[in-house]
Amino acid sequence: MPQIIPIKDLKDTAKVSEMCHKSSDPIFVTKNGYGDMVLMSMEAFEEMHHREQLYRELEISENDIRGGKTRSAREALSDVRENYGL
Repeated sequence: MPQIIPIKDLKDTAKVSEMCHKSSDPIFVTKNGYGDMVLMSMEAFEEMHHREQLYRELEISENDIRGGKTRSAREALSDVRENYGL
């Protein structure tokens, strides 16, 4: 479940850091009752970033398949063997 804290709680940096590292979910910071910032640990951010990169690559691949930009495995392996002298 996402955590929501008021901006004044950022004064206790050790506590906020601990909260970030205890959960992979982001912490939403409010200011005057409205959303202002989102905090997360570096590990959670990197994991999210890698996942987004994977989804982007999958989307590109799916678009290539839909667009007919494919070839047989035999063709591809033949090119690899030729290019690398295998």
